[in-house]
Amino acid sequence: MSVVNITNIKVLNNPTLFTADYQFEITFECISELADDLEWKIIYVGSSESKEYDQVLDSIMVGPVPPGVNQFIFQAPAPNPDRIPPSDLLDVTVIIITCSYREQEFVRVGYYVNNEYIEEELRENPPDKVIFDKLYRNILADKPRVTRMPIKWDSEDETVKIKQESDDVIGETQAHFLNRSQSGDSQGQIEQIFMPPLQNSGQPSSVNYDPMSSVKIESMST
Repeated sequence: MSVVNITNIKVLNNPTLFTADYQFEITFECISELADDLEWKIIYVGSSESKEYDQVLDSIMVGPVPPGVNQFIFQAPAPNPDRIPPSDLLDVTVIIITCSYREQEFVRVGYYVNNEYIEEELRENPPDKVIFDKLYRNILADKPRVTRMPIKWDSEDETVKIKQESDDVIGETQAHFLNRSQSGDSQGQIEQIFMPPLQNSGQPSSVNYDPMSSVKIESMST
């Protein structure tokens, strides 16, 4: 079992304009005290063909992390459209949340994002140049794709082992994104599942705020 487990991610301000910030309320459980901070990233997939167009929208360090259930809101700016191939600005792409410990990524949660005009005329006859103040995004929040990877935690010989599973219920679209060129990916067993939205219980018992990261961490009693 992993030392840190995501129990819920709530997608905020969705649907909204393409240019609006991304906001996620992340709840996770830590089963033991960690010696170092957790690194969280939000990554926008600019193209299904290559990781070259991926954009890290934000990266933050969260800690110290107390044992128990913790919660924070992760906010990141929208992607730079100039770094996205014009043919990939509309339709379906992916937004990814990752978490790493000591530079070891152990979980990533991916959501499909549909970018489209809400005006019927623009949908039927899209202009050659994208009108971003009329372009909306809709994150498919009810079908996150969760991938877990085994890592070494604070003990050198403590490697979390997990069963390799894959449930490809998304179908061809998912396979299209998974077949991108991937250099330097994590090795070893991985587990891929769908994580339905969960409801959290308990009330915040303490709050730690780091103004440098603009992330509020709430330790929640069970």
